[in-house]
Amino acid sequence: MKFFKRNIIPLLCLVILAFVFFHVEEISDKISLALEKNPVVVADEANVYQKMDDFIFVQNTNDFVPLSYHDILNIYYTITNNGYKTFTFYCPSEYKDCTKDVEEISDDPETLTYINNFIHPYNSFSNIKTVISESGEINITIHYLYSEEEIVAINQKVDEILNASITRNMTDYDKIKTIHDYIIDHTKYDVERNNDENSNYISYKAYGPLIEGYATCSGYTDAMALFLEKFGIKNFKVATELMQEDISGHVWNAVYLDGKWLHLDLTWDDPVSDDGKDYLQHKYFLINSSELEEADKGEVIVKEHIFSQRIYPELKNNA
Repeated sequence: MKFFKRNIIPLLCLVILAFVFFHVEEISDKISLALEKNPVVVADEANVYQKMDDFIFVQNTNDFVPLSYHDILNIYYTITNNGYKTFTFYCPSEYKDCTKDVEEISDDPETLTYINNFIHPYNSFSNIKTVISESGEINITIHYLYSEEEIVAINQKVDEILNASITRNMTDYDKIKTIHDYIIDHTKYDVERNNDENSNYISYKAYGPLIEGYATCSGYTDAMALFLEKFGIKNFKVATELMQEDISGHVWNAVYLDGKWLHLDLTWDDPVSDDGKDYLQHKYFLINSSELEEADKGEVIVKEHIFSQRIYPELKNNA
């Protein structure tokens, strides 16, 4: 034992030191690579309003280490779709443009709006803040559009309407038409908010049409989306592509029914009349894109239904 301690151990130490000396660069590179490895991102469970649906523009993901621009879009979609209030992920060293792409997405309100349109209304955000560190750490804070109090009140009203209006033997088409007609019959377009953004009603959310009886296009669309989710019908919201100055923003529903994606616009089916009377139309009820173009060619040319086929390819040439 004494011979081992006096001779063998010092010899082993010399061998190790010699190995380190001659391979110092290789060892250094491996240590650096290990230190650069991203921390493991552990995602919390999603809330009850998570949509399991994937779309062409964005998909749910379990991989929070992005390697492309589209991966970042999927991360933003997933964390908002899951209802997270905060989330942190990391840009890998091999993705050289990662922080630049994150900055591009987070600073573009139009892209964020497009992401928002594919999730459940209750998980839609009013504001999303992204902080990018020099090390590649991405911290996201999400402020959601609907308060807990609003959700409770709206859910009670939704259940009340379903219990009074929907029967088991109805087809999906009949269910959608029943809710379409109910919302329009019980809602007026909020002209004041549309004209000067000043209104006594929360008409830009589902609370407006379902509780207060007033809505703008986003209120109509959210209200309809809530029922579509209850029916288990795949859907998303479509936003106007703002390519020209004379086109105002608009939003409506896209509905997947009988193997086809169709347009559903409650706002334009609830026109503001000159005589003050309430009207219920079905001009924009479950129509394909070709029919939408024809419907917009009336006496008044409608430009608000111009949408990006890059964002919403499901609706492209679906005649």
